[in-house]
Amino acid sequence: MSSVAQATPYSRPAVRALIAGQLATVGAFLTVLLLYLGRMAAAGVGPAEMLTGAYDPKELIPFGMHGANPFLWLYAVVGMLYLVGAVLGLPLAIVAVAVAARERDALPRMTRTLLLAGAAVTLLVLVARFTPPLLDMHRWWLD
Repeated sequence: MSSVAQATPYSRPAVRALIAGQLATVGAFLTVLLLYLGRMAAAGVGPAEMLTGAYDPKELIPFGMHGANPFLWLYAVVGMLYLVGAVLGLPLAIVAVAVAARERDALPRMTRTLLLAGAAVTLLVLVARFTPPLLDMHRWWLD
């Protein structure tokens, strides 16, 4: 038996997909948060003015809204991941904790840490979404 076969790291596509899903949904939330705060700072307005419709998030897309614009596709992906994170944040966190607990001995320490940290951050982001200032951000994004 070769030593290469024994030295292969733990690789399970479902666990990698779970970690990638957690990172993608949290990353989309942080992107929307930064766009919201940046738009407020650039315009010099507060959260109440952001909801008037004068500061539409679609205005942030450079080169307009047409199918050949790659920034429109990036905007669409971030928007979908933002919504998916709102709906699937709790199930992603529950599954991550369950996988980390069930396969405690089989998972490498780094993978287990990523799963548990991702679950904690996903839950933190989910709770933060429903605070009054971030509800305004949510309404602004879904305008």
